[in-house]
Amino acid sequence: MRAWRRARRRSLLARRHRRRRARSRLCPRARQFSESFANTGSGAVYDKTDLRDPFRSFEWERKELASDDLDGGPLEQFDVSQLSVIAVVWKTGSARALVEDPGGESYIIAKGTRIGKNDGTVTKIDDNLVVVNESYEDYLGNVTQKDVELRIRRSEGG
Repeated sequence: MRAWRRARRRSLLARRHRRRRARSRLCPRARQFSESFANTGSGAVYDKTDLRDPFRSFEWERKELASDDLDGGPLEQFDVSQLSVIAVVWKTGSARALVEDPGGESYIIAKGTRIGKNDGTVTKIDDNLVVVNESYEDYLGNVTQKDVELRIRRSEGG
């Protein structure tokens, strides 16, 4: 046998010996646990109450939590007329707009973003225009849809 093979074999045997010695040095309680774990049989019972389904995606739970959120985002705290469009990037694959609230905070919105107090949704983003579809309910309970246009103000350099 070549020298490097002998050295490799010696190191493998030494490693195996060290593992055996480490197992024998376990404290009595750990040894008892490892033996009982190895000898599990018909006495083991699996109770799945209060456990998460391992085959259910975390994304589903995240979506359920998002749908239960009643507060809405920060843009749903303001009326659409209080928001102003600062900039629009519309020649990309998905158009986006920069909207500023009365407090000076800026937000990036895209088509489908919920905005405004009246369950508004961004339906269209154009060159200098953002269209928000809002639904209003009158005192009789009739729901009407209204498109609100937000434009970049030319005096602001848009």
